[in-house]
Amino acid sequence: YRTWIAAFASGIGSRPAAVILEPDALGDTSCMTPAQISERNALLNNAIDQFNQKAPNTWVYLDAGNPAWLAAPTMAQHLADAGVRKAHGFSLNVSNYLTTGENTAYGNAINAKLSSSYGYTKPYAIDTSRNGYGSNGAWCNPAGRKLGTPTQLGGGAEMLLWVKTPGESDGNCGVGAGSVADQFLPEVAYKMIYGY
Repeated sequence: YRTWIAAFASGIGSRPAAVILEPDALGDTSCMTPAQISERNALLNNAIDQFNQKAPNTWVYLDAGNPAWLAAPTMAQHLADAGVRKAHGFSLNVSNYLTTGENTAYGNAINAKLSSSYGYTKPYAIDTSRNGYGSNGAWCNPAGRKLGTPTQLGGGAEMLLWVKTPGESDGNCGVGAGSVADQFLPEVAYKMIYGY
């Protein structure tokens, strides 16, 4: 991983870029041993260092999952342990359906905890590619979802981004039955445009 992330950062070089670093990596560590958590945090810290050294014009957003996953104080601790202080910020809602408002409240709560416990706050970005109708409780190709706000600066966060390609399958489930994860499904994309 260290070799790969160094090459990735070097490939970006001095060009401007935004990188969402390791979606879901901090969202669920319940199945990991303390040694595995420590190893992951060391890898994430190193990744941020690689971007800072080799891709200085890259905004690195360390992924912080979504509001339905962990309480904001817990996620703030995970972010701090993984080196968010050295990153540009953190990202929320990658490949998920929770509303922008829910994510904004969560991002602000994370920042409140980062401020009170660690003395800093960070900007954050929200994936709005599939959150136009919010979540119906399902995470895997749920029916009846809609595109969210197109990519823009602001909107409650530093940026709203389409990180997950609308219409890209989460796996063999829901309206993506028979597909594999990351397969583009034109019918699902169509349904997301019109919200059914």
